[in-house]
Amino acid sequence: MEVHCQGCAGCCLDWRPLLEADDGRDVGGRGAARSGSSEDEQEGRTSRRVPLDGDYNFVALTRDEVRAFLESGAAPALTPRFWRVDDEREGVEIDGHRVAAVAGRPTFFVGLRKPPKPVAPFGREEPAWLPTCVFLDPTTLQCRIHDSDRFPDECGAYPEHNLALEQETECERVESQFGGERLLEAGHDDPEGLLLGPQALGAKLFCHPRPDDLEGIVDRLAAGELTPADRAECLAVAAASSPGTLATSPHHYERGYERALQTLEGSEDAAAGDSATVEDGEWVGPAIDEWHRRRAAAGGTVPSPSIARTVEERRGAPETPGWDALE
Repeated sequence: MEVHCQGCAGCCLDWRPLLEADDGRDVGGRGAARSGSSEDEQEGRTSRRVPLDGDYNFVALTRDEVRAFLESGAAPALTPRFWRVDDEREGVEIDGHRVAAVAGRPTFFVGLRKPPKPVAPFGREEPAWLPTCVFLDPTTLQCRIHDSDRFPDECGAYPEHNLALEQETECERVESQFGGERLLEAGHDDPEGLLLGPQALGAKLFCHPRPDDLEGIVDRLAAGELTPADRAECLAVAAASSPGTLATSPHHYERGYERALQTLEGSEDAAAGDSATVEDGEWVGPAIDEWHRRRAAAGGTVPSPSIARTVEERRGAPETPGWDALE
Protein backbone atom coordinates (compact mmCIF):
# COMPACT_ATOMS: atom_id res chain seq x y z
CA MET A 1 0.00 0.00 0.00
CA GLU A 2 1.43 3.37 -1.01
CA VAL A 3 -0.33 6.73 -0.70
CA HIS A 4 0.76 10.32 -1.25
CA CYS A 5 -0.59 12.30 1.72
CA GLN A 6 1.37 15.55 1.51
CA GLY A 7 -0.99 18.51 1.23
CA CYS A 8 -4.07 16.28 1.27
CA ALA A 9 -5.59 15.08 4.57
CA GLY A 10 -8.76 14.26 2.64
CA CYS A 11 -9.51 11.40 5.03
CA CYS A 12 -9.08 13.67 8.09
CA LEU A 13 -11.50 16.49 7.28
CA ASP A 14 -14.82 17.20 5.60
CA TRP A 15 -13.80 18.78 2.30
CA ARG A 16 -17.28 18.70 0.74
CA PRO A 17 -17.92 22.40 1.55
CA LEU A 18 -15.02 23.28 -0.77
CA LEU A 19 -17.13 22.08 -3.68
CA GLU A 20 -19.95 24.35 -2.53
CA ALA A 21 -17.52 27.27 -2.28
CA ASP A 22 -16.28 26.65 -5.82
CA ASP A 23 -19.92 26.94 -6.90
CA GLY A 24 -20.20 30.33 -5.20
CA ARG A 25 -21.87 29.17 -1.99
CA ASP A 26 -20.70 29.74 1.57
CA VAL A 27 -18.15 27.49 3.23
CA GLY A 28 -19.44 27.19 6.76
CA GLY A 29 -17.75 25.72 9.77
CA ARG A 30 -19.81 23.76 12.24
CA GLY A 31 -23.06 24.43 10.40
CA ALA A 32 -21.75 23.14 7.10
CA ALA A 33 -20.62 19.95 8.75
CA ARG A 34 -24.21 19.32 9.71
CA SER A 35 -25.89 20.70 6.59
CA GLY A 36 -25.93 17.27 4.95
CA SER A 37 -27.29 14.36 6.91
CA SER A 38 -24.96 11.58 5.79
CA GLU A 39 -22.31 10.53 3.34
CA ASP A 40 -24.80 8.26 1.62
CA GLU A 41 -27.30 11.08 1.11
CA GLN A 42 -24.59 13.48 -0.09
CA GLU A 43 -23.58 11.04 -2.81
CA GLY A 44 -27.10 10.26 -3.94
CA ARG A 45 -27.23 6.78 -2.47
CA THR A 46 -29.95 5.31 -0.32
CA SER A 47 -29.12 3.77 3.01
CA ARG A 48 -31.18 1.77 5.47
CA ARG A 49 -29.10 3.19 8.32
CA VAL A 50 -28.52 6.94 8.32
CA PRO A 51 -26.20 8.54 10.91
CA LEU A 52 -27.94 11.00 13.22
CA ASP A 53 -24.89 13.27 13.00
CA GLY A 54 -23.46 14.84 9.86
CA ASP A 55 -19.86 13.79 10.47
CA TYR A 56 -17.92 12.79 7.35
CA ASN A 57 -15.09 10.22 7.43
CA PHE A 58 -16.11 8.88 10.83
CA VAL A 59 -13.32 6.68 12.26
CA ALA A 60 -14.69 4.02 14.60
CA LEU A 61 -12.49 3.44 17.66
CA THR A 62 -12.15 0.16 19.52
CA ARG A 63 -13.02 -0.29 23.18
CA ASP A 64 -9.35 -0.33 24.17
CA GLU A 65 -8.73 2.88 22.23
CA VAL A 66 -11.65 4.58 23.98
CA ARG A 67 -10.19 3.54 27.32
CA ALA A 68 -6.77 4.90 26.34
CA PHE A 69 -8.23 8.28 25.35
CA LEU A 70 -10.13 8.48 28.63
CA GLU A 71 -7.03 7.69 30.66
CA SER A 72 -4.99 10.31 28.78
CA GLY A 73 -7.50 13.02 29.60
CA ALA A 74 -8.62 13.36 25.97
CA ALA A 75 -12.32 12.52 26.38
CA PRO A 76 -13.33 15.82 24.67
CA ALA A 77 -11.82 14.45 21.45
CA LEU A 78 -14.46 11.70 21.29
CA THR A 79 -18.05 11.63 20.10
CA PRO A 80 -20.69 8.89 19.66
CA ARG A 81 -22.52 8.03 16.44
CA PHE A 82 -26.01 6.52 16.39
CA TRP A 83 -28.03 5.56 13.30
CA ARG A 84 -31.62 6.12 12.28
CA VAL A 85 -33.42 3.09 10.77
CA ASP A 86 -36.78 2.72 9.06
CA ASP A 87 -37.51 -0.90 9.94
CA GLU A 88 -39.06 -1.09 13.42
CA ARG A 89 -37.61 -4.59 13.81
CA GLU A 90 -34.07 -3.16 13.64
CA GLY A 91 -34.37 -0.38 16.16
CA VAL A 92 -35.88 1.20 19.23
CA GLU A 93 -37.58 4.59 19.40
CA ILE A 94 -35.87 7.30 21.44
CA ASP A 95 -36.72 11.02 21.31
CA GLY A 96 -38.85 10.42 18.23
CA HIS A 97 -35.97 8.74 16.35
CA ARG A 98 -35.94 5.04 15.55
CA VAL A 99 -32.36 4.16 16.47
CA ALA A 100 -30.53 1.05 15.26
CA ALA A 101 -30.35 -1.59 17.97
CA VAL A 102 -29.23 -5.13 18.72
CA ALA A 103 -31.49 -7.17 21.00
CA GLY A 104 -33.30 -3.97 21.97
CA ARG A 105 -30.08 -2.17 22.88
CA PRO A 106 -29.23 1.00 20.90
CA THR A 107 -25.95 0.60 19.04
CA PHE A 108 -23.30 3.24 18.44
CA PHE A 109 -19.72 3.92 17.39
CA VAL A 110 -17.24 6.20 19.11
CA GLY A 111 -15.04 8.38 16.89
CA LEU A 112 -12.98 11.56 16.78
CA ARG A 113 -14.55 15.02 16.72
CA LYS A 114 -14.02 17.52 13.91
CA PRO A 115 -14.02 21.14 15.14
CA PRO A 116 -13.77 23.87 12.47
CA LYS A 117 -10.18 24.77 11.58
CA PRO A 118 -8.62 27.00 8.90
CA VAL A 119 -7.05 24.61 6.40
CA ALA A 120 -5.87 24.73 2.77
CA PRO A 121 -5.77 21.17 1.43
CA PHE A 122 -5.25 19.94 -2.13
CA GLY A 123 -2.90 22.76 -3.15
CA ARG A 124 -5.38 25.54 -2.48
CA GLU A 125 -3.76 28.92 -1.80
CA GLU A 126 -6.45 30.33 0.49
CA PRO A 127 -7.52 28.51 3.67
CA ALA A 128 -11.15 27.79 4.48
CA TRP A 129 -12.97 26.86 7.68
CA LEU A 130 -13.58 23.12 7.43
CA PRO A 131 -14.59 20.45 9.97
CA THR A 132 -11.18 18.93 10.68
CA CYS A 133 -10.02 16.07 12.90
CA VAL A 134 -9.13 17.34 16.34
CA PHE A 135 -5.65 15.83 15.99
CA LEU A 136 -4.82 17.25 12.56
CA ASP A 137 -2.30 20.11 12.48
CA PRO A 138 -3.81 22.70 10.09
CA THR A 139 -0.35 24.03 9.18
CA THR A 140 1.31 20.81 8.04
CA LEU A 141 -1.85 18.72 7.49
CA GLN A 142 -0.25 15.96 9.53
CA CYS A 143 -1.62 13.98 12.46
CA ARG A 144 -0.37 15.07 15.88
CA ILE A 145 -0.64 11.55 17.33
CA HIS A 146 0.54 9.56 14.28
CA ASP A 147 3.57 8.09 16.02
CA SER A 148 1.93 7.63 19.42
CA ASP A 149 0.25 4.60 20.93
CA ARG A 150 -3.09 6.44 20.69
CA PHE A 151 -3.08 6.55 16.89
CA PRO A 152 -6.28 4.65 15.98
CA ASP A 153 -5.90 1.29 14.26
CA GLU A 154 -8.57 2.29 11.75
CA CYS A 155 -6.53 5.33 10.68
CA GLY A 156 -3.45 3.15 10.27
CA ALA A 157 -5.34 0.61 8.15
CA TYR A 158 -6.74 3.22 5.76
CA PRO A 159 -7.24 2.82 2.82
CA GLU A 160 -6.64 -0.93 2.99
CA HIS A 161 -9.96 -1.59 4.70
CA ASN A 162 -11.82 0.23 1.93
CA LEU A 163 -10.06 -1.80 -0.71
CA ALA A 164 -10.68 -5.05 1.15
CA LEU A 165 -14.39 -4.18 1.15
CA GLU A 166 -14.23 -3.14 -2.52
CA GLN A 167 -15.26 0.41 -1.64
CA GLU A 168 -13.98 3.66 -3.15
CA THR A 169 -11.23 5.22 -1.05
CA GLU A 170 -11.04 8.86 -0.03
CA CYS A 171 -7.81 9.04 -2.04
CA GLU A 172 -9.78 8.25 -5.19
CA ARG A 173 -12.54 10.72 -4.32
CA VAL A 174 -9.95 13.48 -3.85
CA GLU A 175 -8.31 12.58 -7.15
CA SER A 176 -11.61 12.76 -9.00
CA GLN A 177 -12.47 16.19 -7.57
CA PHE A 178 -9.11 17.94 -7.31
CA GLY A 179 -6.75 15.97 -9.54
CA GLY A 180 -3.31 14.68 -8.63
CA GLU A 181 -2.25 11.20 -7.62
CA ARG A 182 -2.96 10.08 -4.07
CA LEU A 183 -3.48 6.31 -4.18
CA LEU A 184 -0.18 5.24 -5.71
CA GLU A 185 -0.42 1.50 -5.04
CA ALA A 186 -3.82 -0.06 -4.49
CA GLY A 187 -2.91 -3.57 -3.38
CA HIS A 188 -3.86 -5.00 0.01
CA ASP A 189 -3.22 -8.17 1.96
CA ASP A 190 -6.67 -8.78 3.45
CA PRO A 191 -5.90 -6.68 6.53
CA GLU A 192 -7.06 -7.74 9.95
CA GLY A 193 -9.06 -5.54 12.26
CA LEU A 194 -12.18 -5.02 10.15
CA LEU A 195 -14.32 -6.40 13.00
CA LEU A 196 -17.38 -7.20 10.95
CA GLY A 197 -20.51 -8.97 12.18
CA PRO A 198 -20.80 -10.40 15.70
CA GLN A 199 -17.10 -9.90 16.43
CA ALA A 200 -17.66 -6.13 16.30
CA LEU A 201 -20.03 -6.22 19.29
CA GLY A 202 -18.41 -4.76 22.36
CA ALA A 203 -15.16 -4.23 20.46
CA LYS A 204 -16.15 -1.47 18.02
CA LEU A 205 -19.95 -1.54 17.90
CA PHE A 206 -21.25 -0.72 21.36
CA CYS A 207 -24.71 -1.53 22.73
CA HIS A 208 -26.25 0.67 25.40
CA PRO A 209 -27.85 -1.58 28.04
CA ARG A 210 -30.32 1.07 29.27
CA PRO A 211 -32.21 2.72 26.37
CA ASP A 212 -34.17 4.96 28.73
CA ASP A 213 -30.91 6.63 29.80
CA LEU A 214 -30.50 7.90 26.24
CA GLU A 215 -33.68 9.99 26.31
CA GLY A 216 -32.67 13.56 25.51
CA ILE A 217 -29.18 12.47 24.44
CA VAL A 218 -30.30 11.21 21.04
CA ASP A 219 -32.22 14.42 20.36
CA ARG A 220 -29.25 16.59 21.36
CA LEU A 221 -26.92 14.47 19.22
CA ALA A 222 -29.12 15.01 16.17
CA ALA A 223 -29.09 18.76 16.89
CA GLY A 224 -25.32 18.89 17.47
CA GLU A 225 -25.80 19.96 21.09
CA LEU A 226 -24.34 17.14 23.20
CA THR A 227 -23.52 18.05 26.79
CA PRO A 228 -20.48 16.79 28.75
CA ALA A 229 -22.76 14.39 30.63
CA ASP A 230 -24.16 13.09 27.32
CA ARG A 231 -20.69 12.29 26.00
CA ALA A 232 -19.59 10.78 29.31
CA GLU A 233 -22.58 8.42 29.32
CA CYS A 234 -21.78 7.01 25.87
CA LEU A 235 -18.02 6.86 26.42
CA ALA A 236 -18.50 5.04 29.72
CA VAL A 237 -20.67 2.36 28.09
CA ALA A 238 -18.08 1.90 25.35
CA ALA A 239 -15.26 1.61 27.90
CA ALA A 240 -17.30 -0.91 29.90
CA SER A 241 -18.20 -3.14 26.94
CA SER A 242 -17.01 -6.72 26.60
CA PRO A 243 -15.82 -7.80 23.12
CA GLY A 244 -18.02 -10.37 21.46
CA THR A 245 -20.91 -9.93 23.89
CA LEU A 246 -23.64 -7.50 24.97
CA ALA A 247 -22.30 -7.41 28.52
CA THR A 248 -20.92 -4.32 30.24
CA SER A 249 -18.76 -4.09 33.35
CA PRO A 250 -20.25 -1.91 36.13
CA HIS A 251 -16.76 -1.18 37.47
CA HIS A 252 -15.44 -0.01 34.10
CA TYR A 253 -18.63 1.98 33.50
CA GLU A 254 -18.27 3.91 36.75
CA ARG A 255 -14.56 4.44 36.16
CA GLY A 256 -15.11 5.56 32.55
CA TYR A 257 -17.96 7.92 33.42
CA GLU A 258 -15.99 9.59 36.20
CA ARG A 259 -12.87 10.03 34.09
CA ALA A 260 -14.79 11.31 31.08
CA LEU A 261 -16.96 13.77 33.00
CA GLN A 262 -14.03 15.19 34.96
CA THR A 263 -12.14 15.94 31.77
CA LEU A 264 -15.14 17.15 29.81
CA GLU A 265 -16.11 19.58 32.55
CA GLY A 266 -12.53 20.75 33.00
CA SER A 267 -12.36 19.65 36.64
CA GLU A 268 -9.00 19.90 38.39
CA ASP A 269 -9.77 16.50 39.86
CA ALA A 270 -9.10 15.01 36.40
CA ALA A 271 -5.46 14.79 37.40
CA ALA A 272 -6.19 12.11 40.00
CA GLY A 273 -3.90 9.12 39.66
CA ASP A 274 -1.04 9.25 37.15
CA SER A 275 -0.91 12.98 36.41
CA ALA A 276 1.77 12.59 33.74
CA THR A 277 -0.63 10.45 31.74
CA VAL A 278 -3.68 12.64 32.24
CA GLU A 279 -1.89 15.86 31.25
CA ASP A 280 -1.07 14.39 27.85
CA GLY A 281 -4.55 15.16 26.52
CA GLU A 282 -5.52 18.21 28.56
CA TRP A 283 -5.07 20.55 25.58
CA VAL A 284 -7.81 18.89 23.55
CA GLY A 285 -10.97 20.25 25.19
CA PRO A 286 -9.84 23.90 25.46
CA ALA A 287 -8.56 23.82 21.87
CA ILE A 288 -11.88 22.51 20.52
CA ASP A 289 -13.77 25.22 22.42
CA GLU A 290 -11.48 27.95 21.10
CA TRP A 291 -11.77 26.75 17.51
CA HIS A 292 -15.55 27.04 17.75
CA ARG A 293 -15.30 30.50 19.35
CA ARG A 294 -12.91 31.74 16.67
CA ARG A 295 -15.10 30.38 13.87
CA ALA A 296 -18.19 32.05 15.33
CA ALA A 297 -16.39 35.39 15.67
CA ALA A 298 -14.60 35.26 12.32
CA GLY A 299 -17.50 36.31 10.12
CA GLY A 300 -16.27 36.06 6.54
CA THR A 301 -12.57 36.06 7.43
CA VAL A 302 -10.33 33.03 7.59
CA PRO A 303 -7.04 33.24 9.53
CA SER A 304 -3.80 31.56 8.56
CA PRO A 305 -3.55 27.87 9.49
CA SER A 306 -0.47 28.81 11.51
CA ILE A 307 -2.80 30.16 14.19
CA ALA A 308 -2.91 26.54 15.36
CA ARG A 309 0.36 27.22 17.17
CA THR A 310 -1.60 29.53 19.49
CA VAL A 311 -4.78 27.48 19.73
CA GLU A 312 -3.23 24.01 20.07
CA GLU A 313 0.55 23.89 20.51
CA ARG A 314 0.76 26.52 23.25
CA ARG A 315 -1.73 24.39 25.17
CA GLY A 316 0.50 21.33 24.88
CA ALA A 317 -0.49 19.70 21.58
CA PRO A 318 2.33 17.60 20.06
CA GLU A 319 4.07 19.26 17.13
CA THR A 320 4.24 17.57 13.74
CA PRO A 321 7.53 17.00 11.87
CA GLY A 322 6.62 18.64 8.56
CA TRP A 323 7.16 16.95 5.21
CA ASP A 324 10.81 17.83 4.73
CA ALA A 325 11.72 15.65 7.70
CA LEU A 326 10.06 12.66 6.01
CA GLU A 327 11.86 12.91 2.67
